Amino acid sequence: MEKLDVIASLGQMQLLRPAWINAALAANDRLKLYLTVLQAAQAHAEQPNAAPLDLTREFASAQIGAPWLKDLPGTAYREGKALHVPDFLRVAAMLRDDLRIMARPLVEGGNAAESELDSRVDHWCAWLDALTDDTLEATQLKALTSGKRGGGDSFHLLVMDLHKVLNRMAVEMASETIDGAHVWQLNDEDRPRVASFMRGLNRTRALKLNHPGLDTAATRDGERLLLQNDIGVNVAHVLVVQVEGMRITLTYSDLHRQRFAFFQSMLAELGASWSAPETRTTAGLNAGEAYHVGTATFECEDEDALQRELEGIGSRIVFLIDWNRARKRLVQFVSKADAVAVLTEAARREVGHMAWLVAGGEQLIYGAMQALGADYFHIGDRLDQVMGPALAKEFLDEVLVLSSQAMQQRQPLALIADDTRLLLVRHMRRRRDEFDLLTEHAAYCHALAEGVRDALAHGHERDKNAARKLAERAKEWERQADLLVMSSRARAERHPRWLPFTRLIERADDVADCLEESAFLLSLIADDHHQGWRGEVRKVIQLLADEVLAATQDHVKALAIACTLGEESSGEDHEEFVAALWRVLNAERQCDILLREARRALSEHVSDAATLNLSTEFAVALELSTDALLATGYGLRKLAFSRVGGV
Repeated sequence: MEKLDVIASLGQMQLLRPAWINAALAANDRLKLYLTVLQAAQAHAEQPNAAPLDLTREFASAQIGAPWLKDLPGTAYREGKALHVPDFLRVAAMLRDDLRIMARPLVEGGNAAESELDSRVDHWCAWLDALTDDTLEATQLKALTSGKRGGGDSFHLLVMDLHKVLNRMAVEMASETIDGAHVWQLNDEDRPRVASFMRGLNRTRALKLNHPGLDTAATRDGERLLLQNDIGVNVAHVLVVQVEGMRITLTYSDLHRQRFAFFQSMLAELGASWSAPETRTTAGLNAGEAYHVGTATFECEDEDALQRELEGIGSRIVFLIDWNRARKRLVQFVSKADAVAVLTEAARREVGHMAWLVAGGEQLIYGAMQALGADYFHIGDRLDQVMGPALAKEFLDEVLVLSSQAMQQRQPLALIADDTRLLLVRHMRRRRDEFDLLTEHAAYCHALAEGVRDALAHGHERDKNAARKLAERAKEWERQADLLVMSSRARAERHPRWLPFTRLIERADDVADCLEESAFLLSLIADDHHQGWRGEVRKVIQLLADEVLAATQDHVKALAIACTLGEESSGEDHEEFVAALWRVLNAERQCDILLREARRALSEHVSDAATLNLSTEFAVALELSTDALLATGYGLRKLAFSRVGGV
């Protein structure tokens, strides 16, 4: 007589329930695998040339080694509407036997409340016994695998319903709890491991607020400690941890590809080695749409390392709850990648996103944007389009931190909304986006001036190839500068506050035009029109190019300072800004003088008419660029001083 039979004969049925539930949960894993094999057989029959689904890990996890079952999908074929599955009757017998095992805790436990499930179990066992060959009609396959409610009962629906009842029974019959985890049949070595997992889980549990989820159950199955966390309420969102020896194996399934990738990255930081994720489709889950399954493995050196990994895993689960809902709301303000980055940062800081959702989510941001008024935001504006991507992401990072801290302190929602508005005001004051286009444009001007100066220093007026390459680069730089001007004009059409910056960048574009023209003229001079470019001529033209480059450098510096100017900026900043603008003014005056000296040197040393004409135009183009720089500097001065209250 087996030990279980002895216990049963003594009437101590409750002692059998943990073993029954363990066996039933294992049968549940096998039943789901059998149904997946049948679906894979159907897929192969419909598309014989498609790559077969790799179920190696699932077979290992369910502890099924039957080679014939692994090979079964590849042998299936269609004949008309019928699906031929060799050895299907063997599968049917396994489905029936494991269904009985799964139902045993209900049947032999004498739970009268589950009599409906008992009847359904009897019905489906009889249905399976009535099958006579290895052919499945479409209605029979649907009866086995369909998970859609409202269309009648199915074998798969019964398995799902039994699983829910088993989970509830497992919680009800747990012999003890360890820091909130329902546990039974543990060894002594299991308890500190469960405690470590729960330490991490409980450290971040409060971040979910009142959202359901994070219930944990633990038991021993042979040589393995099993930990299961319900995460949330979705049946396809599952996390199971197995600990055997110094190895942790975590199996995770998720409906959402983005959230799956997010969890992968979080556990990778802990040292997880992930299997290649698989995309599956199971009737009844996610309305028949695909979901994603993967396995993470942790190889631990010792017990301390193993417990640290378990704690780390537990601490990260809370960030999966309502993750996709938060992501969808964040993409209203920033790009998809930045939305995920915001959620990743919230997890890293252990503040999460649930508090932000409960406090109003996107309405917090829209309310703050509306409070700043139409001078900054119009209906339909994205946050990153107005603030710039980096500053918008930084603002959202801080909003999630603010919301989490406020909700933990039970602050009123109205106070959180006010704090969000103030936070947006502070970030908008740091905004440099208006100056970003100007700064980028100035960089192209600097590149043009530096290119011309360096070309002269290396004697490229005598090198056709080098001069032409410079002219081609200069044309591309000038084109990119034009695109910045057009972008500024487009923004000014939507936001009047952009108009002063647009006028300023239009003036600065004259600088780029003049410098591009000088590069083009240099390429013409290099086409054998450089007679007389010796001694005094080269010296004065080189000085002119040096002065233009210095002026563009001071223009770049003045813009860099102007970006930071405000009512709270220091007097030292103001002085440095004015000094840079004065140097631009002096450069323009000096270039006037150098232009006259260049004309004099050219008239004295150059007799070739083409060389004289092209060289003069070259020097004039360089000098005109400083005229444009001076006009831009005056406009920048007026704009910057208006920001500090000086005008």
